[in-house]
Amino acid sequence: MYKRILVAVDGSRTSRGAFDAALDLAASTGATLRAYYVVENTPMYFEAPGYDPGILLRQFIEVGKLLTLELTEAMDERKVTGDVTIGEATPSDDVPTLVLKAAAEYNAELIVMGTHGRRGMQRLILGSVAERCVRQSTLPVLLIPSAAIEETPEPDAKP
Repeated sequence: MYKRILVAVDGSRTSRGAFDAALDLAASTGATLRAYYVVENTPMYFEAPGYDPGILLRQFIEVGKLLTLELTEAMDERKVTGDVTIGEATPSDDVPTLVLKAAAEYNAELIVMGTHGRRGMQRLILGSVAERCVRQSTLPVLLIPSAAIEETPEPDAKP
């Protein structure tokens, strides 16, 4: 069984489902778990009066900090050893590249990722980090589709 698992997280519901699956797997097998978040710092190719790309970058960093606290707490509750690390994308090291590098540096035996399952034009325009990782990885990659994640109503939501 796997002893070192890397799970890619981005704060979305889909990545939370992937984290939960990786956490369950680590808890049941005694594996160590590393959650990996990438700050997307891709350049904007347009200029607009008053536009400050630093605002978006600071927001991504803040999400990473909050995720670190939340995911560390979840691992502690389940008594899973591991950590949360953060990387920063650049034009030469995009998100899939960084995920694969992080897995190699961690000596992971499995990568777990969520996937939105986009098709057609959406996939063409938005691309797929999960798909690129699957195609380029030398490790097994477990994809958790967004459709497999149970919908949980918000606390104030009315049936």
